[in-house]
Amino acid sequence: MHKRVFQIVLVIVLQLTVIVGGWTAPALAITDEQKLISETWRIVNRAYVDETFNHQNWWFIREKAIRQPLENREETYQAIEKMLASLDDPFTRLLKPNQYRSLQVSTSGELTGVGLQIALDAETGQLTVIAPIDGSPAAQVGIQPRDRILKIDDFSTAELTLDEAATHMRGPIGSTVRLTVERFDTHKIEEIELQRDRIALNPVFAQLHSKSSAVPIGYIRLSQFSANATEEVANAIQTLNRQGAKAYILDLRNNPGGLLQAGVEIARLWLEEGTIVYTVNRQGVLGSFDAVGSSLTQDPLVVLVNQGTASASEILAGALQDNLRAQLVGEKTFGKGLIQSLFDLPDGSGLAVTVAKYETPAHHDINKLGIKPDQIVPTKALTRSQIATEADPQYQAAVDLLVSQFALADAS
Repeated sequence: MHKRVFQIVLVIVLQLTVIVGGWTAPALAITDEQKLISETWRIVNRAYVDETFNHQNWWFIREKAIRQPLENREETYQAIEKMLASLDDPFTRLLKPNQYRSLQVSTSGELTGVGLQIALDAETGQLTVIAPIDGSPAAQVGIQPRDRILKIDDFSTAELTLDEAATHMRGPIGSTVRLTVERFDTHKIEEIELQRDRIALNPVFAQLHSKSSAVPIGYIRLSQFSANATEEVANAIQTLNRQGAKAYILDLRNNPGGLLQAGVEIARLWLEEGTIVYTVNRQGVLGSFDAVGSSLTQDPLVVLVNQGTASASEILAGALQDNLRAQLVGEKTFGKGLIQSLFDLPDGSGLAVTVAKYETPAHHDINKLGIKPDQIVPTKALTRSQIATEADPQYQAAVDLLVSQFALADAS
């Protein structure tokens, strides 16, 4: 009897030894392709805003991606893109080395192309215009925010990623590209041929407007939140102040956003105190950026917005509206309330990852909803020379609002 018990125990011990021994077998060396997938997975695992990873087993997704045969870097990129696509988030994406370099240039210098800021519509997945860059070929032919791009030359955009679409629209100066566009307002489909050009990314235009109203108004148009935007806006405010401006119009129409920090710093140029924006990470932890007592002026301010006002522009507009620093005039904004961070990958490519969402100081979540202006004035098709003139109804409404504020102040 004792012998039998001993034998049973011995068998169990031997079986456990075999099982445990299976876990300690030496691992196979992983390839450079697998390392790149693993690093991508690790970044998303650590930083992505949705800790359910679109309600799926994120570790299983890694194992599936890393175990497939990968013959070259292009196959690895395809595997990474498939892995990221499972998140169902068009803003979390792989940027191949040339795309990553182009994105870095677009926030700091200049590029060549047609001058469109684009996004994938979160609901339909269609390639959508956020805004044309001021003075670009796209702006000159009248492409508008929320127009749909159906084809680029003969490529259906339904088959292209966001970065592939951007790559197809870029090209040498003087070369042409054909866009098939569905107009947002009429749904009319047009074929438009554009000649690529150098896209200047000077983000600020400023001018003192003193002849068309009783109040000298400093007009500042901000087209993008690039690395030098804060310095340029600060210079514009100081110059207009010296020229005698008594009120300001900040034009954020067709501004698709850019660097979050630039949006925060520009808000600080106008706000003496108060919260600028709240950020919410995947644990629901609330962070905030606040004014630091560094405003350059407390003169009256009106902000112009439209459907092309997006992302960092909405952060700025929401901060000024909720802190009662400015009134907003125009149309409801685009509605992009997600924050992405860029991460370097070992081969020179990059990863854009949605790391948080933001809320305005009054805790409004504007993602897919946008910000409603205090005074709604519909957009009118304008030539470049008509912007910020009497032919521009949104601008004229802002001027009238400022003049009436001064009239009320004088009356009291």
